[in-house]
Amino acid sequence: MLPSSGRPALRFGERALTYGQLADTAGALAARIGGAPRVALWATPTLETAVGTVAALLAGVPVVPLNPKTGERELAHILGDSAPALVLAAAGDELPAALGAVERVNIQATPNPTPTPTPAATAGAPGPVPDPAAPAMIVYTSGTTGPPKGAVLPRRAIAATLDAVADAWEWTGDDVLVHGLPLFHVHGLIIGVLGPLRRGGALRHLGRFSVDGVTRELADGGTMLFGVPTMYHRLAETLAEDPALVRALTGARLLVSGSAALPLPDHTRISAATGRRIVERYGMTETLMNTSVRVDDQRSRPGSVGVPLPGVELRLVDEAGAPVAGYDGETIGEIQVRGSNLFSGYLNRPEATAAAFDGDWFRTGDMAVRDADGSVRIVGRKATDLIKSGGYKIGAGEIENALLDHPGVREAAVTGEPDPDLGERVVAWIVPAAADPAARPSADELVAHVAGQLSPHKRPREVRFLDALPRNDMGKIMKRALGARAAGS
Repeated sequence: MLPSSGRPALRFGERALTYGQLADTAGALAARIGGAPRVALWATPTLETAVGTVAALLAGVPVVPLNPKTGERELAHILGDSAPALVLAAAGDELPAALGAVERVNIQATPNPTPTPTPAATAGAPGPVPDPAAPAMIVYTSGTTGPPKGAVLPRRAIAATLDAVADAWEWTGDDVLVHGLPLFHVHGLIIGVLGPLRRGGALRHLGRFSVDGVTRELADGGTMLFGVPTMYHRLAETLAEDPALVRALTGARLLVSGSAALPLPDHTRISAATGRRIVERYGMTETLMNTSVRVDDQRSRPGSVGVPLPGVELRLVDEAGAPVAGYDGETIGEIQVRGSNLFSGYLNRPEATAAAFDGDWFRTGDMAVRDADGSVRIVGRKATDLIKSGGYKIGAGEIENALLDHPGVREAAVTGEPDPDLGERVVAWIVPAAADPAARPSADELVAHVAGQLSPHKRPREVRFLDALPRNDMGKIMKRALGARAAGS
């Protein structure tokens, strides 16, 4: 059932659209871009980006979201690879020179105050419903192992994921989602913009994340909050001195964290102050959402990303590619998934697409264990977070959580480095909680702290202190940058 035309749909700051206004503005743009083989979208955190995305879906035209912070070299690669016929942008956006050769179409996100009825066959009327297998978006990966690859996401994958998370989170048209995530990535754009629209609910986007913005919007009727760990960390640090934030989070129906593992101390602080647990889920660009903690499952513990979503099959495989038998909560394997949520392949990269699959199972590169109830706990990326030391396989995430449990640690990352005796040694990178060096914990103290909580072979062999950890736009720690720093020193 379609929502009424006067029902709120999108709000970005003081600017908002009802469902009727969204239909008018996106429909008019869809008519203008219809027939284009592919369009790029200058994906700022604005109402225009949401309208442009909806318009492209209505027109059946694949859209390539562009991160406005992308450097010149990477942007040139994406444009050369995807070859968009048009670039959609807000009228006031200043686009880089690399987009100068692409025809520009300004997005009109301000509704006509006195709209006039138009015949169904004219501008604004959607055309035939595209094939579910047709590409809807081409989202470029981060490119940590080479130039970014364009993951082609078909319409059926987006629909399947949105319906699956709605089932897990009991998401309805009565929900009002609050978030301040970037809109060039699947988390903020697909789940965070298209998710509410598919349910007939509303989105309130903060433009830019702030504690005050979260407090204001949740206190004013917001029922759901999406965030990444860095955002929840800021919320957790503010709770003790901000009773309004405590009330706002307590009143929310659902708090969801994704894009990286949420440290256990932040889980604990928020839950203790508000009585609300934070639901974690697991997905990636090529697969959209794979697993989630369900809102009706009160048994899940912090650190779990839940069970496979409806329509998603998941298995763990060992280094030889054999499926891991049984769920013992200890045996580490690489996550492989299959289902209607998967991408179609990498644009113009048949070899890379073939290498990404084991038969019809997608190789995620993420390492995990499964508990007896089938829930998944991720221990890290195969390339950066699985440390083989002294004959043991060690997940970096477990050590990071132990370090973060120390009151003198604000941030922590764990990596492995070559070691002539152990194969790899565990290295901890620490951002201290105190600015005064005299008040900071010593390396020996932190090593002893980990050894007291975990098995002895998991303790760091080296501790390095930093002022800040390198992070990307989604708040993920860039461990390859830490590795490069270590190699350079």
